[in-house]
Amino acid sequence: MFGGSDIKIDVKKPVYELIVEHILTNYNFLHKQVSHHVDVEYSAVLTGLALGDGRIHSAFKRARISDENAGEIAKKLMDTNIVRLLKSRKQFTSWVDDERVSDKLLFTTPFMRFWFAFVAPIFKGIKEGNYDEFNQRYENKIAEFREAVFKELSNELVKISFAEEKVVETGAYWDREVELDIFAKTASKKVIVGTCRYTNSKLKKSEIAKLEELANRAKIKADVFVIVAKRGFSSELKSLKSEDIRLFTLKSFKSLL
Repeated sequence: MFGGSDIKIDVKKPVYELIVEHILTNYNFLHKQVSHHVDVEYSAVLTGLALGDGRIHSAFKRARISDENAGEIAKKLMDTNIVRLLKSRKQFTSWVDDERVSDKLLFTTPFMRFWFAFVAPIFKGIKEGNYDEFNQRYENKIAEFREAVFKELSNELVKISFAEEKVVETGAYWDREVELDIFAKTASKKVIVGTCRYTNSKLKKSEIAKLEELANRAKIKADVFVIVAKRGFSSELKSLKSEDIRLFTLKSFKSLL
């Protein structure tokens, strides 16, 4: 939530306490800083990107901006360095079709994403020191916010976890029907597909079948399946762990440090 800002925080304090202390009570100051980087007329678009999956078409549609103007506005936002363009790894698959797949815009810093997800849309109450609406929004959507960061870190984890193969391409795959959190290729041409589950329950054996089905629907021939789970796996799923089925939990993220 504070990544990319110059806010100094005490990581031993509860996250919500830090948000109130450094963000909500300093709304006016932070608002001026953010306004230097982005025109307020784009706030609705940025909120759509912050709370959605980042697809340009759907975010602009929610903001009621026509496709004719979407490209120009997307370029302006990228020029401010608040967001960056992400294309589907579909371009690296072995098949091509005529369907256009919407690109995504991802925030370059977690702080800006947090601001437009939780602060900018309900600024009036926050400005007046009333945090009731913020609290409700935070409670309802914080898991979704964290999940997106979890997926990005999972892709970084894949990069360093296949050192013997050397991952040369990684990212998310999506088309009009299928979305894969992880789609990577190694120098030896192996294809890795994976899913990230930010859930409080252990994942079962059926997750492998679901992942295989998604790969088949996307016409991707996968060599390795990866599952990253917040709370780990059932005994049945653990028993399937092999060179072709890799399982990672939160403990695995220590290697990123």
